[in-house]
Amino acid sequence: MKALIFSIALSTIFFAACNSNGTKQATSETTDMAMNETAATADNPLKGIVTGYLNLKNALAKDDDKGAADAGNGLVKVFDGFDKSSLTADQAKIFADIQTDAREHAEHIGSNAGNIGHQREHFETLSKDVYDLVKVTGAGEKLYYSNCPMYNNNKGASWLSETKDIHNPYLGMSMETCGAVKEELN
Repeated sequence: MKALIFSIALSTIFFAACNSNGTKQATSETTDMAMNETAATADNPLKGIVTGYLNLKNALAKDDDKGAADAGNGLVKVFDGFDKSSLTADQAKIFADIQTDAREHAEHIGSNAGNIGHQREHFETLSKDVYDLVKVTGAGEKLYYSNCPMYNNNKGASWLSETKDIHNPYLGMSMETCGAVKEELN
């Protein structure tokens, strides 16, 4: 009987120790991931803006007006919550010059599900604004500045992409590969 009680007690202590170690390890891994995300954000203050912009670009390239609207609304929130403290004084000034205009274009895109042509018109100016931000602050990742010469009655328009492959957000699936990379940004 004493052996049985001793075995149960020992097993309980053993399992408690294993569970405690697992919790510490999981907590440590979660902390490490959070620190890596924070470090990535410190290295790339525009991460949220670039990610939101690329989601919007990809939705337009797929002719997904609802996805573009969702991405536009998400981008508005990112602009509203952006912390300029990680920017230099010059970068913060440029951000302040661009923020209101870029936010307004993202807001128009967000409120115009069902009107992809209007979304694309606002995307053109938003692309210029995000390009200007990336040129000044960097993107923390390689981006490609591409151009479609046929958009807007052959006036053309440019956009940023995470890939060299052309997925045209202005002409969508009708001319998905129309365009060319004009510049690589790091």
